[in-house]
Amino acid sequence: MEDGVEIRMNTKAKIIVALDFDSTTEAESLLTSLEGMPILCKVGLQLYTREGAAFIKKLQQRNLGVFLDLKLHDIPNTVRHAIKVIRDLEVDMTTVHTSGGPEMLEAAAAEAKGSNLLILGVTVLTSSNDATLHATGVPDTAASQVLRLAALAANAGIGGVVASPQEITKIREHHASHLKIVTPGVRPTWAEANDQKRIMTPREAVKAGADWLVIGRPITAAADPREALQKILAEIS
Repeated sequence: MEDGVEIRMNTKAKIIVALDFDSTTEAESLLTSLEGMPILCKVGLQLYTREGAAFIKKLQQRNLGVFLDLKLHDIPNTVRHAIKVIRDLEVDMTTVHTSGGPEMLEAAAAEAKGSNLLILGVTVLTSSNDATLHATGVPDTAASQVLRLAALAANAGIGGVVASPQEITKIREHHASHLKIVTPGVRPTWAEANDQKRIMTPREAVKAGADWLVIGRPITAAADPREALQKILAEIS
Protein backbone atom coordinates (compact mmCIF):
# COMPACT_ATOMS: atom_id res chain seq x y z
CA MET A 1 0.00 0.00 0.00
CA GLU A 2 2.68 2.50 0.94
CA ASP A 3 4.64 1.83 -2.25
CA GLY A 4 1.55 2.65 -4.28
CA VAL A 5 1.15 5.91 -2.41
CA GLU A 6 4.73 6.87 -3.15
CA ILE A 7 4.21 6.22 -6.87
CA ARG A 8 0.98 8.18 -7.13
CA MET A 9 2.13 11.24 -5.23
CA ASN A 10 4.78 13.77 -6.08
CA THR A 11 7.65 12.13 -4.19
CA LYS A 12 9.40 15.48 -3.80
CA ALA A 13 6.43 17.05 -2.01
CA LYS A 14 6.70 17.22 1.75
CA ILE A 15 4.23 20.05 2.20
CA ILE A 16 0.50 19.37 2.32
CA VAL A 17 -1.37 22.63 1.89
CA ALA A 18 -4.58 22.70 3.94
CA LEU A 19 -7.37 24.00 1.72
CA ASP A 20 -9.52 25.16 4.62
CA PHE A 21 -11.87 27.33 2.61
CA ASP A 22 -15.63 27.68 2.22
CA SER A 23 -15.62 27.42 -1.55
CA THR A 24 -13.73 26.16 -4.56
CA THR A 25 -13.32 29.74 -5.76
CA GLU A 26 -10.95 30.54 -2.89
CA ALA A 27 -9.18 27.19 -3.13
CA GLU A 28 -8.64 27.39 -6.88
CA SER A 29 -7.36 30.95 -6.62
CA LEU A 30 -4.75 29.75 -4.13
CA LEU A 31 -3.81 26.76 -6.27
CA THR A 32 -3.36 28.99 -9.30
CA SER A 33 -0.90 31.10 -7.30
CA LEU A 34 0.98 27.90 -6.33
CA GLU A 35 0.98 26.38 -9.82
CA GLY A 36 4.01 24.14 -10.40
CA MET A 37 5.06 24.05 -6.75
CA PRO A 38 5.74 20.64 -5.14
CA ILE A 39 2.67 20.30 -2.92
CA LEU A 40 -0.12 17.94 -1.96
CA CYS A 41 -3.57 19.21 -1.00
CA LYS A 42 -5.64 18.55 2.11
CA VAL A 43 -9.40 18.73 1.79
CA GLY A 44 -11.14 18.70 5.16
CA LEU A 45 -14.66 18.85 6.49
CA GLN A 46 -15.14 22.53 5.73
CA LEU A 47 -14.59 22.33 1.98
CA TYR A 48 -15.73 18.76 1.42
CA THR A 49 -19.07 19.37 3.13
CA ARG A 50 -19.83 22.13 0.63
CA GLU A 51 -18.23 20.85 -2.57
CA GLY A 52 -18.01 17.06 -2.18
CA ALA A 53 -16.32 14.63 -4.54
CA ALA A 54 -16.53 16.99 -7.53
CA PHE A 55 -13.77 19.13 -6.10
CA ILE A 56 -11.59 16.07 -5.50
CA LYS A 57 -11.78 15.37 -9.23
CA LYS A 58 -10.76 18.96 -10.00
CA LEU A 59 -7.64 18.54 -7.89
CA GLN A 60 -6.80 15.27 -9.59
CA GLN A 61 -7.20 16.94 -12.98
CA ARG A 62 -4.47 19.32 -11.82
CA ASN A 63 -2.31 16.22 -11.09
CA LEU A 64 -2.29 17.03 -7.40
CA GLY A 65 -2.14 14.40 -4.68
CA VAL A 66 -5.19 14.55 -2.40
CA PHE A 67 -5.38 14.06 1.36
CA LEU A 68 -9.07 13.72 2.24
CA ASP A 69 -9.12 14.57 5.93
CA LEU A 70 -12.55 13.52 7.24
CA LYS A 71 -11.39 11.96 10.55
CA LEU A 72 -13.86 9.08 10.49
CA HIS A 73 -15.06 7.83 13.88
CA ASP A 74 -18.06 5.50 13.94
CA ILE A 75 -18.99 1.86 14.33
CA PRO A 76 -16.68 -0.50 12.39
CA ASN A 77 -19.21 -1.37 9.69
CA THR A 78 -19.99 2.29 8.92
CA VAL A 79 -16.30 3.19 8.75
CA ARG A 80 -15.57 0.20 6.52
CA HIS A 81 -18.23 1.29 4.02
CA ALA A 82 -17.03 4.90 4.16
CA ILE A 83 -13.48 3.76 3.40
CA LYS A 84 -14.78 1.82 0.40
CA VAL A 85 -16.35 5.00 -0.98
CA ILE A 86 -13.20 7.02 -0.27
CA ARG A 87 -11.06 4.34 -1.90
CA ASP A 88 -13.18 4.60 -5.04
CA LEU A 89 -12.47 8.35 -5.15
CA GLU A 90 -8.81 7.40 -5.69
CA VAL A 91 -7.50 9.91 -3.17
CA ASP A 92 -4.06 9.29 -1.73
CA MET A 93 -4.67 9.62 2.01
CA THR A 94 -7.58 9.74 4.41
CA THR A 95 -7.99 9.80 8.20
CA VAL A 96 -9.73 7.84 10.91
CA HIS A 97 -9.68 8.56 14.64
CA THR A 98 -7.54 5.99 16.42
CA SER A 99 -9.71 6.46 19.51
CA GLY A 100 -12.37 4.53 17.59
CA GLY A 101 -10.63 1.40 18.83
CA PRO A 102 -9.01 -1.75 17.39
CA GLU A 103 -12.08 -3.21 15.66
CA MET A 104 -12.86 0.02 13.83
CA LEU A 105 -9.22 0.48 12.80
CA GLU A 106 -8.95 -3.10 11.57
CA ALA A 107 -12.11 -2.68 9.50
CA ALA A 108 -10.68 0.46 7.88
CA ALA A 109 -7.33 -1.19 7.17
CA ALA A 110 -8.98 -4.28 5.70
CA GLU A 111 -11.12 -2.23 3.31
CA ALA A 112 -8.09 -0.29 2.05
CA LYS A 113 -5.89 -3.36 1.63
CA GLY A 114 -4.61 -3.81 -1.89
CA SER A 115 -5.36 -0.24 -2.90
CA ASN A 116 -3.21 2.89 -3.10
CA LEU A 117 -5.08 4.52 -0.23
CA LEU A 118 -2.94 5.36 2.79
CA ILE A 119 -5.03 5.43 5.94
CA LEU A 120 -3.77 7.70 8.71
CA GLY A 121 -4.80 7.30 12.32
CA VAL A 122 -5.42 10.62 14.04
CA THR A 123 -3.91 10.47 17.52
CA VAL A 124 -4.33 13.65 19.62
CA LEU A 125 -5.34 16.82 17.81
CA THR A 126 -2.69 19.53 17.80
CA SER A 127 -5.24 21.95 19.25
CA SER A 128 -5.37 19.73 22.36
CA ASN A 129 -3.04 19.57 25.36
CA ASP A 130 -2.93 17.71 28.67
CA ALA A 131 -5.73 19.85 30.11
CA THR A 132 -7.95 19.09 27.11
CA LEU A 133 -7.46 15.35 27.58
CA HIS A 134 -8.10 15.56 31.32
CA ALA A 135 -11.37 17.38 30.66
CA THR A 136 -12.52 14.46 28.50
CA GLY A 137 -11.56 11.82 31.06
CA VAL A 138 -8.13 10.84 29.74
CA PRO A 139 -5.71 10.98 32.71
CA ASP A 140 -2.45 10.68 30.71
CA THR A 141 -0.35 13.36 29.10
CA ALA A 142 -0.85 14.14 25.43
CA ALA A 143 2.53 12.58 24.64
CA SER A 144 1.64 9.30 26.38
CA GLN A 145 -1.76 9.15 24.72
CA VAL A 146 -0.25 9.72 21.27
CA LEU A 147 2.13 6.79 21.71
CA ARG A 148 -0.68 4.55 22.95
CA LEU A 149 -2.88 5.42 19.99
CA ALA A 150 -0.01 5.12 17.49
CA ALA A 151 0.62 1.58 18.75
CA LEU A 152 -3.08 0.83 18.38
CA ALA A 153 -2.97 2.01 14.76
CA ALA A 154 0.16 0.02 13.95
CA ASN A 155 -1.24 -3.17 15.47
CA ALA A 156 -4.44 -2.77 13.44
CA GLY A 157 -2.54 -2.48 10.16
CA ILE A 158 -3.03 1.26 9.67
CA GLY A 159 -0.28 2.68 7.45
CA GLY A 160 0.42 5.96 9.23
CA VAL A 161 -0.56 8.41 11.90
CA VAL A 162 -1.28 12.10 12.32
CA ALA A 163 0.59 13.49 15.30
CA SER A 164 2.01 16.78 16.50
CA PRO A 165 5.70 17.52 15.86
CA GLN A 166 6.47 17.03 19.52
CA GLU A 167 5.68 13.30 19.35
CA ILE A 168 7.51 12.45 16.11
CA THR A 169 10.77 11.33 17.70
CA LYS A 170 9.06 9.01 20.17
CA ILE A 171 6.88 7.47 17.46
CA ARG A 172 9.97 6.85 15.34
CA GLU A 173 11.74 5.22 18.31
CA HIS A 174 8.85 2.79 18.78
CA HIS A 175 7.85 2.16 15.18
CA ALA A 176 10.97 3.02 13.14
CA SER A 177 9.90 3.63 9.54
CA HIS A 178 6.87 1.32 9.63
CA LEU A 179 4.43 4.16 10.19
CA LYS A 180 4.19 7.18 7.94
CA ILE A 181 3.86 10.39 9.96
CA VAL A 182 1.82 13.36 8.83
CA THR A 183 2.38 16.37 11.03
CA PRO A 184 0.09 19.36 11.51
CA GLY A 185 0.90 22.02 14.10
CA VAL A 186 3.80 23.26 11.98
CA ARG A 187 4.47 26.97 12.19
CA PRO A 188 7.42 28.88 10.71
CA THR A 189 9.04 31.28 13.18
CA TRP A 190 7.48 34.20 11.28
CA ALA A 191 3.91 32.85 11.52
CA GLU A 192 1.31 33.04 14.28
CA ALA A 193 0.49 29.88 16.26
CA ASN A 194 -3.29 30.51 15.97
CA ASP A 195 -5.15 27.65 17.73
CA GLN A 196 -2.26 25.20 17.54
CA LYS A 197 -0.70 24.30 20.89
CA ARG A 198 1.92 21.57 20.34
CA ILE A 199 3.97 23.07 17.53
CA MET A 200 7.41 23.12 15.88
CA THR A 201 8.97 24.90 12.93
CA PRO A 202 9.04 23.10 9.55
CA ARG A 203 12.78 22.48 9.81
CA GLU A 204 12.43 20.97 13.29
CA ALA A 205 9.55 18.71 12.23
CA VAL A 206 11.37 17.35 9.18
CA LYS A 207 14.54 16.80 11.19
CA ALA A 208 12.52 14.87 13.79
CA GLY A 209 11.29 12.49 11.08
CA ALA A 210 7.96 13.72 9.70
CA ASP A 211 7.10 12.37 6.25
CA TRP A 212 4.71 15.21 5.40
CA LEU A 213 3.90 18.57 6.98
CA VAL A 214 0.37 19.95 6.92
CA ILE A 215 0.49 23.74 6.71
CA GLY A 216 -2.52 25.98 6.31
CA ARG A 217 -2.78 29.60 7.36
CA PRO A 218 0.95 30.49 7.13
CA ILE A 219 0.52 29.82 3.39
CA THR A 220 -3.18 30.28 2.66
CA ALA A 221 -3.57 33.53 4.63
CA ALA A 222 -0.26 35.03 3.48
CA ALA A 223 -0.23 38.19 1.40
CA ASP A 224 1.84 36.24 -1.13
CA PRO A 225 1.16 32.48 -0.71
CA ARG A 226 3.78 31.48 -3.27
CA GLU A 227 6.48 33.47 -1.49
CA ALA A 228 5.42 31.99 1.87
CA LEU A 229 5.63 28.45 0.48
CA GLN A 230 9.01 29.18 -1.08
CA LYS A 231 10.31 30.37 2.30
CA ILE A 232 9.10 27.16 3.95
CA LEU A 233 10.62 24.97 1.25
CA ALA A 234 13.92 26.80 1.60
CA GLU A 235 13.80 26.21 5.36
CA ILE A 236 13.42 22.43 5.03
CA SER A 237 15.69 21.89 2.02
